[in-house]
Amino acid sequence: MSSEQKGFIAEVRSKTGVNVNRCYQCGKCSAGCALNENMDYPPSVVMRLLQTNSAESYNKILHSQTIWLCVSCQNCLTRCPMQIDIPQLMDYLRVQALEKKTVSKKSKKIVAFHRAFLDSVRYTGRLYEIGLVADYKVRTFDLLQDLNVAPRMFLKGKLPLLPEIVKKRIKF
Repeated sequence: MSSEQKGFIAEVRSKTGVNVNRCYQCGKCSAGCALNENMDYPPSVVMRLLQTNSAESYNKILHSQTIWLCVSCQNCLTRCPMQIDIPQLMDYLRVQALEKKTVSKKSKKIVAFHRAFLDSVRYTGRLYEIGLVADYKVRTFDLLQDLNVAPRMFLKGKLPLLPEIVKKRIKF
């Protein structure tokens, strides 16, 4: 079988180690997913779409909000009788959606938060809340939302002005 015929299943397996063909559609992953009701495609449907091995199905997934709503809690992995690592798969699909610039409009704020969070950790080695919020607000142009909460949090000592920087942080 040529690499073109193997398609997306082979690509996903080579990059993640996840064999989507092992899924026999029991639905336990979707039943255990706390965010299932908010997703356009629950985890079991994502697995089925990947199993079709078609470009159209793959694009549906990359344009979906599902891959951005997954919080990698691993309930699906824990419940799966085949131990299919769906959180690993969702991470890969998010990377693919960013690389191919196929993020859905509904997911723009989730992606903005995702990037702001990772940038905060990348810069300081840990989460710096004020930096995270400022970065997120700039990315989403949602500057005034929750502004009334910040002074109270600051007065209670919940928001340090300067970040604590980890000296030996891992580069990623």
